[in-house]
Amino acid sequence: MPEELAVNGGPKTRDTSVNPWPTIADASGRDFGEEELELLRQVIESGSLGYMYGSMVTQFEEEFAARHGAKHACAVSSGTAALHTAMGALQLEVGDEVITSPVTDMGSIIAIVQCNCVPVFADVEAETMLLDAQSIRERITDRTRALMIVHLLGQPCNMDEIMAVVEEHGLYLVEDCAQSHDATWDGKPVGTFGHFGCFSLQQSKQITTGDGGIVITDDDDLADEAYRFHDKYYDRSGQNRPVERIGMNYRMSELVGAVALAQVRKLDRIIDRRTQTAEALMAGIDDIPGINRATVHPKARHTWWRVACTIDEGELGCDAQTFTRAVVAEGLPLRAGAARGEPICMLPVFQDYAAYGSGDFPWEPPYGRKVEYRREDYPNTNWAMQNVWTASWNEGYTLADVDDILHGLRKISEWYRRGR
Repeated sequence: MPEELAVNGGPKTRDTSVNPWPTIADASGRDFGEEELELLRQVIESGSLGYMYGSMVTQFEEEFAARHGAKHACAVSSGTAALHTAMGALQLEVGDEVITSPVTDMGSIIAIVQCNCVPVFADVEAETMLLDAQSIRERITDRTRALMIVHLLGQPCNMDEIMAVVEEHGLYLVEDCAQSHDATWDGKPVGTFGHFGCFSLQQSKQITTGDGGIVITDDDDLADEAYRFHDKYYDRSGQNRPVERIGMNYRMSELVGAVALAQVRKLDRIIDRRTQTAEALMAGIDDIPGINRATVHPKARHTWWRVACTIDEGELGCDAQTFTRAVVAEGLPLRAGAARGEPICMLPVFQDYAAYGSGDFPWEPPYGRKVEYRREDYPNTNWAMQNVWTASWNEGYTLADVDDILHGLRKISEWYRRGR
């Protein structure tokens, strides 16, 4: 039994009641300090808490855009708001189809459906859980207008293959970069390949304001639409343009902007800390029989929102679920599979087409297509949900923490290999 492992195999790796693991939920795993406090003090003393009257949000937008080599940035109230702002700026038609990932947060799908478009889910690569380009091609129809890719866990999608699909079919591309700040593909930052790059500043992300987000683009016209969409289509340019469309109120306040500005100035050191410890963990895993390090493409720079690994069931003599129960019993900060344990399209909201009222809009004809969401259409996703184990990562982890985790993994590996 997993509970016996920590007893028969010796004491647990760590007494977390005395020495807990660092967590993104509090200061133990987050980089906050005098920089944020000083900028917040400036905002309070100015008395200007709305972005229309202050400078923090504007400075954050300018520095975030410059960091990515982008012409424009629009700060918003959440990562979901970032995605919705991007989708809203594209002005797609009712019932248009947008292909995306079945391994993502609801925020990705909210942005599609709230623009009255139909989400279509492609399968992923099994070990990375990143969108598979061939599966995307198989989902394209004459209704497909856009692709929303998800750079997952800190790792970019294969942008060579993705861009080939986009260019071949003339699609809009929205990049969901919520989990992958500062990740790159072949040296190019995520968020700069498509028409829009969308980032989250939610509590768990590489940099955070608790909640917040930002959108980047190089397209002048799309930037104008995004900026107006996020602010109720009010014109803040001084041109006195009337309200021409329905937008949202996704404005970022100066208080949030102050924290965002301080955080983006720390992004290099935050990523450096995460990378040092995550790569030390991967190197240690290489020496543990039966456990496989995270799969990272040679062209990718991973920035470690989470680590994701697998096991060799033949070597260990147990399946992934049994291994995970042992990990939990040992007190290690790991878990099996993605958050939901199944493709996101298997949730009742998609099975019941329940976006608005009692109808099936926007899926229902004549507006859209009644796309059928079937578990068997996502074999790689299903495998990953059961076999990939992950650990939330943060800048608070130390090399001593890594050594403790590796000690526990060695102990579990030895336990099961002895019992084969």
